[in-house]
Amino acid sequence: MLPGIKILLQKELKLELRRKSVISGIALYLLSLIFICYLTFSLRNNAINEATWSALFWLTILFSVVNTVAKSFIGEKRGIAIYYYSLSSPQLIIISKILYNTILCFVLSIAGYLLFQIFIDNPVEDHAFFLLTLVLTSIGFSGALTLISGIASRANNSNILMAVLSFPIVISILLMAVRITKNVLDGIDRSASYDELLNLLAINGILTTLAYLLFPYVWRS
Repeated sequence: MLPGIKILLQKELKLELRRKSVISGIALYLLSLIFICYLTFSLRNNAINEATWSALFWLTILFSVVNTVAKSFIGEKRGIAIYYYSLSSPQLIIISKILYNTILCFVLSIAGYLLFQIFIDNPVEDHAFFLLTLVLTSIGFSGALTLISGIASRANNSNILMAVLSFPIVISILLMAVRITKNVLDGIDRSASYDELLNLLAINGILTTLAYLLFPYVWRS
């Protein structure tokens, strides 16, 4: 199983590196969002509170991640699914997609965090706990959006269906991330965020399990 996942991950990486325009577009999109926040709120001259910083950060990451992960299956040609089915199992396909998109989401989150430091501010003091939040949130975004991308790719108007189906799940993940980040920025003890962390872990486990069990049926439809 592990060798198969490794090969599929390498395939995803090679395809991503070939589409340099896509990578440049994602980077420009992320930079533009943060720069707009900087210009709109004049953040260099007027410091913002922790709640506003947390909301701006996660909304920026959310929009960047949705536009990136949505292409997991929607952007692929229909015939490619038949080709993959002849080479590998649907379980390996979905797990490799989730792993790759998790890495992609985490890289986008780190890039967004660094850009926020440059253009806005860095009020984070507990970096280890904040990093853990980024990892868990990346897993949640990846699991939800990858599965929904697979479902939406089988229907007409897939982009609209993707937005409708992903909204309730992504919002719940986003709320947990915002609350944890707010507690980190306020300097509150870690124990105050344990409930949100457990909720994130539970959501990640449920989404990954559902993707593993349901994707084979979606694949064959």
